[in-house]
Amino acid sequence: MASGKRENDGRNCGLADQKEEVDAVGLQFENQKLVQQLEAQKTEMHTLEGKFKELKDDQISYDKTLIALNRIWNQLVDDLVLLGVRAGGHPNGLQILDHEDLSPDTIESCPPEQMFLCQLLQAGPIEDDASKGIIKNVQAALDIRLSSTINLMKNLQETIVAQRARTESIVLALRGKLSSEDAILQLQKLDESLMEEAGNLRQAIEIIHEKHKQFSDEINTYLESHPRDQSEIKRLSGELEESMAELEESRRKLVALQMQKHGTSAFSAATVVNAVNGGTLPDKLADKSMGLRDLKNSIEEAKTLAASQLFELEEAQEDNLLLSKQLEDLQSELKDDKYILSSRPYVLLSDQVKHLNFEVERYNGMIESLQADRNQLVRREMELTAKADSADTVKNSISNHEAKIKELELQIQKCVAEKNDLEIKFEEAQQDLGRKDIKDEMRVMALALSKEMEMLETQLNRSKEAACESASLHEEANSLRALLEKKISKQKSLSDRCAEQVVEIKSLKSLIEKLEKEKQELQIFLDMYGQECFDNRTITEIKESEQRARSQAEYLRTALDDHSLELRVKAANEAEAACQQRRSVAEAEIAELRAKLDASEREVFALKEAIKIKDSEGEAYISEIETIGQAYEDMQTQNQHLLQQVADRDGYNIKLVSDSVKMKQTHSSLISEKQALAKQLQQVHGSMELLKMKVARSEEQMKAHLAQGAKAASDNRHIAIIMDKVKLDLEDSEKELKWLRSTVDSFEKEYEQNEKKILDIRMELERERNEREKLEGELTEVKNEVAELSSESEEAAIQRLQDEIKECKAILKCGVCFDRPKEVVITKCFHLFCSPCIQRNLEIRHRKCPGCGSPFGQNDVREVNI
Repeated sequence: MASGKRENDGRNCGLADQKEEVDAVGLQFENQKLVQQLEAQKTEMHTLEGKFKELKDDQISYDKTLIALNRIWNQLVDDLVLLGVRAGGHPNGLQILDHEDLSPDTIESCPPEQMFLCQLLQAGPIEDDASKGIIKNVQAALDIRLSSTINLMKNLQETIVAQRARTESIVLALRGKLSSEDAILQLQKLDESLMEEAGNLRQAIEIIHEKHKQFSDEINTYLESHPRDQSEIKRLSGELEESMAELEESRRKLVALQMQKHGTSAFSAATVVNAVNGGTLPDKLADKSMGLRDLKNSIEEAKTLAASQLFELEEAQEDNLLLSKQLEDLQSELKDDKYILSSRPYVLLSDQVKHLNFEVERYNGMIESLQADRNQLVRREMELTAKADSADTVKNSISNHEAKIKELELQIQKCVAEKNDLEIKFEEAQQDLGRKDIKDEMRVMALALSKEMEMLETQLNRSKEAACESASLHEEANSLRALLEKKISKQKSLSDRCAEQVVEIKSLKSLIEKLEKEKQELQIFLDMYGQECFDNRTITEIKESEQRARSQAEYLRTALDDHSLELRVKAANEAEAACQQRRSVAEAEIAELRAKLDASEREVFALKEAIKIKDSEGEAYISEIETIGQAYEDMQTQNQHLLQQVADRDGYNIKLVSDSVKMKQTHSSLISEKQALAKQLQQVHGSMELLKMKVARSEEQMKAHLAQGAKAASDNRHIAIIMDKVKLDLEDSEKELKWLRSTVDSFEKEYEQNEKKILDIRMELERERNEREKLEGELTEVKNEVAELSSESEEAAIQRLQDEIKECKAILKCGVCFDRPKEVVITKCFHLFCSPCIQRNLEIRHRKCPGCGSPFGQNDVREVNI
């Protein structure tokens, strides 16, 4: 009975084993199907990722074309606006330069296929209705933008036509023969037009300066937001480290599970041995069979999980190998000073420093040229004002002289009338008395009076000339004082500008230091990111690699610190040399300005002394004029006294004549005929003398008229010279206008350069944002990998780790003998081999690398500790 029961139990166990084998085969077949489906899905995912990358590349190319188109269009609009301002248009058109960029909300609201058009047309999302298509909206937006640019072109043409008409009218007015008043009016109109253009240019320059300030504020905001982005990058790197720590923990859990599995397998082997030996009880066989079934089911599930996780671990291993290769390349590149000097951030920083130095020098040159041109403009304005003042003074002096000439002519006419009366009286006295002594005295008195009159006229003319000279000297003194004040103000402004330039240089130095610090921080981040890659190795090897990496990092940091110190020392020396050169130049300029100031002070002192001398001479002339006036009054009183004496003598003569007539009535009849003949002869002589006097007067009048004609001719010549000078000044002012326009062009170019810089900064911002998004994506991928690795089975992880260890050991072994580890590197090609193999090659005459075949020497072989 017992034997029959044992046979039945054996049959039942065999049937159960057959069923379990069939179930295991079915489960394996299903697992294979699931694995194939997973692989198909993964291939589809890879194809979709490739398409997505292609679409991203297309989007990037479209964005680049959009940026180029928008920049060119905006540049065209800016050029049109600035040309309009240069041509003499109103500076209100400069408000168009404020391009309204689209907000990110409007761009995000657009669908991805319409985003390019939205950004190009500077419009919101395009409505896609059945009645109104996308093409109509696009055409309408393009028509609006084209109409705005065409309007700008029309405004520019109108301003150019108006400017040409104005210049042609000025040229016609200057070519024509104008009077002095018309010429002065034309000059005033020209001055007003030039003042308007200068005001417009100043407004335009102020607007450009405001925009420059806005751009500088934007740059400052970018610089302020840059450390925030860096802090976010640090935070993301910290999260990456945390995820790496979680990965390591999951690996440790896998190792623990592997150890547990080894324990369970040993236990199952012991139970099988006991069953074969027959040492177990029949009641415990059912429990053991149930445990075996559970173990088989768990093993099959673990196999399915292991198959999926093996594939993922292989992918992770490939990524790890790529990252390790990149790390090795980075470390080898960081060891080379040439790579550091030729690295992109270093080159960018050096280019930025050179560009900033060049811009500082260019701005200094522009400031110097502007100061020189401003001095020339001020001098020309002063000359024009002095010429206008001199013309006004000449006109006033001419009018005063004309009035004085009229007064003198009236006085001369009065004197001539008085002289004629005196001559008539003298003739009557001569006819009545016939005494020679009275005639001689009267003639002497008349000659003395005429000489005194001439002397008085000459003294009056001298006093007038002295007064004119004193007035002109006063005006020159005032103009020199104004020039002195302007020079002093210019010196103050130059000192202020020098101080501002020193402040700007300091700010630029601080910017350079900040950029160097940022460069160091970025290099540190690179090192940290390169060190963050994980290795699937044992704990001892990981610790050894960490120690080696730390030693290498410390060595690299010391090398980088030394290199950065050398660079800083070089930059500081160069900056000190440049500052010393600028300081020497500034000291030389200050010495020149001081010398000019001393010379101007000496000139002012000499002019003050000359003014004092002229003032004393003027006072002396005034005193002489007063003495001459008093002498003239005395002569007039003497003349009146003599006239009274002559009148008294005439009375006495009349009385004597009456007495003689009474006494000689008898004798008169005889001598009457003789007296009549004598009277006729005397009348003829008197008429002859009168005619001679008239001829002399007419000759004197002719001489005076000739002198006036000569003066008028000289005045006309002087006016013609003044007109030529004014024309030359006009040409100079036109040249200055052209120069101002060229300066405006240079400012426009600087504005365009600033816009390009801002675009570059924005591109860098976008790159940093993309990098940030990539880091976030990598974070999510790492988290997903952590989640997947936590759900992986133990056996697959152990096998993959063992395979990785084998591959790493194979990588560390020599590629020639495949036995010994790599100990030596060839610096020409950077291939690693063991030292005995390289020693064999060194013993050969023609030494070549076993890996690539490149020749090398004994100095090219270096030892490496791996």
